[in-house]
Amino acid sequence: MVTQNSLIITERISIPLSEINFSAIRASGPGGQSVNKTSTAVELRFAIAPSSLPERVKSRLFAISDRRLNAAGVIVIKSTQHKSQKRNKDEALSRLSKMIIKASSVQKVRRPTKPTRASVKRRLDGKARRSAVKAERGRVKGFED
Repeated sequence: MVTQNSLIITERISIPLSEINFSAIRASGPGGQSVNKTSTAVELRFAIAPSSLPERVKSRLFAISDRRLNAAGVIVIKSTQHKSQKRNKDEALSRLSKMIIKASSVQKVRRPTKPTRASVKRRLDGKARRSAVKAERGRVKGFED
């Protein structure tokens, strides 16, 4: 959600719009003369290191492997979906907030489990049954050609 001067991501995390740089660029692809004259596409740039994000979120953002994150630690998001520059700007902000929400959530630790004794028995019985079926497909003993 965007307010007057900040992008609110969660209850605890918000980014001042002064930390986000926008630039209008020309969209590529079909569209005729309109595409060649108007700069409706938006490029958003957000530097992670000097931002006001919590340190744990910054470290997780640096750790993700995403093509939108360049070597300088700047997130670059381009939005060209809409014909309106404002709608493209809102779309880019939405993508940035989704990216930060994903980085701020902690993944649950996976605890490895063992299969039950009954499931192991079922699996081995099935394998034995299948093996017997395949064994019967061989040559018949005592039958001569």
